[in-house]
Amino acid sequence: MSKIAFLFPGQGAQYPGMAKDLWESSQKVKELFELASDVSKIDLKRLLFEGTEEELKATDKTQIAVTLASLSASLVLKEHGIEPEGFAGFSLGEYSALNEAGVIKLDDLFKIVKVRGELMEEASRKLDSSSGKAGMAAVVGFTYEKAIEAMEKLEGAEVYLANYSSPSQVVLAGTADGLDKAEGVFKEAGARRFIRLKVSGPFHSPLLGYARDGLEEYLKDIDFSDPSKAVYSNVTGDRVKSGNEAKENCVKQVVTTVRWVTEEESLLRDGFNDFYEAGPGKVLSGLWRSFNREYACKPAGTLEDIKAITG
Repeated sequence: MSKIAFLFPGQGAQYPGMAKDLWESSQKVKELFELASDVSKIDLKRLLFEGTEEELKATDKTQIAVTLASLSASLVLKEHGIEPEGFAGFSLGEYSALNEAGVIKLDDLFKIVKVRGELMEEASRKLDSSSGKAGMAAVVGFTYEKAIEAMEKLEGAEVYLANYSSPSQVVLAGTADGLDKAEGVFKEAGARRFIRLKVSGPFHSPLLGYARDGLEEYLKDIDFSDPSKAVYSNVTGDRVKSGNEAKENCVKQVVTTVRWVTEEESLLRDGFNDFYEAGPGKVLSGLWRSFNREYACKPAGTLEDIKAITG
């Protein structure tokens, strides 16, 4: 029997024109765009459909844009008869998952991701230097355990393990100098590739303490309900049991490692066997393939993708 989970991508999945085909095909998506634009006071139709790659890369714009595109994909999937029982999201994508699981109300969701994006952008720019912008890099061909060993050689450098992405990939976050030092160490240790990511800050690292503190203060007055469906946490890698736990983890998530492989293991443990990447890009589908080949994660971020799945 099929047990469906939607997986929502994070920052870095964005591209100009994303969700335009979904908007054109669905009245519910049009209404979602209107609500998100009203709440955020941003013309999101213009941003997603006409914004440049550079504009979409700015954290204060990216987070709300990717969230809107992901929820649009989820809406269209449901309109095509695909009903999920559980949700997980990578980094920013966790907020879409929490909304879908009934933890965060839709109006609050767009306010939160807008503020979160602004705080993370501000915190990141405080870390820029003459060497360049703080950011992130994927290290391909490295286990998590091997990465921990390599990090010991970087003691004192401003670089951290940010994402446990797949059994053979980790992501680092750091200042420009920190990432430059890390590139040399990881390549010398046998990394196949060291790829700078399309993000504008060192997310999921202690470098973003300023953003964590600001988000914690902002969330104090926002209600988080207990989940009505299964939803999983980046911080623990396990199923979220309560609204209070979800709120606490949203704060911790800003500065701690995303344990995505552990989350994938938890989804399989709980009987999920049919996975859809609801949102832009195909990053999570690729990460899933490197984790488990018995069950596929199907890209479902465009109308073409969704029609290919549903016929």
